[in-house]
Amino acid sequence: MDQLPFLLLMVVVFVFFIILPQQRRQKKEKNFMKALSKGDRVITKSGMHGKIAELNDKDDTCVVETLAGKIKMERSALSLEMSAKLNAKDKK
Repeated sequence: MDQLPFLLLMVVVFVFFIILPQQRRQKKEKNFMKALSKGDRVITKSGMHGKIAELNDKDDTCVVETLAGKIKMERSALSLEMSAKLNAKDKK
């Protein structure tokens, strides 16, 4: 019985520091994917810079136009953090 409060505390800490931040991050990424539109400047997770040329809602893909040409890729390959930094610099 002495360990019950400690176990409850561990569960609460786990929920607040692991589960809730992960859920917030997933929700933020989902909203980012929904808010994408043609002409948005993005950076992929691999570091490629480009502009969205087409969006396909059927299979969650997009065509990104780069200096090398157009590349079809999954929307999940786009980086929320890097794209946000890129667009923040543009607005300044």
